[in-house]
Amino acid sequence: MPRWLVVAHLPVVLLPALMMLAAPARAVVLWSNPGPVLAHTNDEGTDILRGAVKRDDTASDTLYFKFMVNPLSDVSSEPYSAGFQLFQGNQERLGVGNSLKAWAYSAFNTDDTGTNNTVPGDMDLNSANPESYALPTYELPRRSVERTIVFKVQFVPGGDDFVTVWVKPNLRPGATEENQLTNLTTHFTARCSFDQIRLRHNGNGDGWVFSDMVIASSFNDFVATPLWESWWFMTLLASALLVWVGVTVRIVEKRKFQHQLQRAEQQHALERERARIAQDLHDDLGSSLTRLSLLSGLIKADKDNPEQVEVHASKMSQAADQTVRALEEIVWAVCPGSDTLQSLADYIAHFANELFDGNSTHCRLDLPHDLPAMPLAPDVRHNIFLIVKEALTNALKHAGAREILVQAKVSNHTLEILVQDDGTGFDPASLAEGQRNGVRNMRRRAETIGGKLGWQSTPGHGTTVTFSVNLRDGANGRKT
Repeated sequence: MPRWLVVAHLPVVLLPALMMLAAPARAVVLWSNPGPVLAHTNDEGTDILRGAVKRDDTASDTLYFKFMVNPLSDVSSEPYSAGFQLFQGNQERLGVGNSLKAWAYSAFNTDDTGTNNTVPGDMDLNSANPESYALPTYELPRRSVERTIVFKVQFVPGGDDFVTVWVKPNLRPGATEENQLTNLTTHFTARCSFDQIRLRHNGNGDGWVFSDMVIASSFNDFVATPLWESWWFMTLLASALLVWVGVTVRIVEKRKFQHQLQRAEQQHALERERARIAQDLHDDLGSSLTRLSLLSGLIKADKDNPEQVEVHASKMSQAADQTVRALEEIVWAVCPGSDTLQSLADYIAHFANELFDGNSTHCRLDLPHDLPAMPLAPDVRHNIFLIVKEALTNALKHAGAREILVQAKVSNHTLEILVQDDGTGFDPASLAEGQRNGVRNMRRRAETIGGKLGWQSTPGHGTTVTFSVNLRDGANGRKT
């Protein structure tokens, strides 16, 4: 399996650590000076190392040196010498820069002499930007043309040290010492023990500006770090992953909490519905069955009195009809298939037809057959039905009306119901105790589902009951 695929299957919290482990190991930077430092007619120069790093004739390790130069003069017209030079005490050791007689980027105080050099110890350096017209492999320092130079010293105890120099090396991400081009690489030997570094310039021109000076134990320390290996990128990535994990955990916990809350609300709604069904069974069926039982007992007690038996039997028949109607109402209220607005309208029509069947009062129904497909929670539609039922029962029993109108319509997700009669009307202040309880129950049911209930009645001018509820705002327990 490819390495990237293996990493992709690991926990995200381990990715920063694994990426750090996968990055190439960095060596040790022993000394650095970012500069810039100007060297101008300063003879032997001044030590800038201050004892931070030193090697004597017993050293056997390898060090890498890097610096950048910005020549402020052109060697072709203003001969001068300049360089980054090692010293041991006051003894000159290897220098890298521009030797006075070399007229090119060169090393001086070496054990070898270049084929085109006239001064012993001078060694012109190969360059990727040679002067093709005269020096096919070497480059002259040019005014304001910056160059980076890296050299390696392999120390040999008690002998000459091996030196490798690269002029303008490739230091981009992925570069290594081994993949540097040969035409910018120069090899020779020199005495390189040191305890000082001096930046020197003598002769014509305005000097050299040295910057980005480093001594390290590996070439890799000079190679630009890829974005994904930089410490700030790793820190940013780790922070982003932590934030992502935190946000993910928060979202999961929030969804879990919402799910638990939804379950609790559903459980609470179920408990309310069970309690309502139990109350309806007790209030409606219980009282009806109790009445049937009492009437049955009266029939037995008055069995020798035919007239009383007939009265009791008639009442028993009425009680049985009421019991059947109450049972039918309870079944409709709990049936899942009835949880629609159209089902409510149909059941109101069914109830009104049965209530006024055989009665001189005419009930006119204005209930649409194409109501919007809006779901209704069982308790909501049951409360709406009970409000209409109470209004119709009051109109039948107390109004003495010849005609009653039941009207329903829906606009802008608002259900509006009107129950109007042409009866005697009444003064609200003169309502009997039982009637006041009925009105109070209707108001309570309307408030329970967020609806509005209104009354208009005056003696001799009938009564109008209005009810409205916005189904979209949660009266039905959910969006429609």
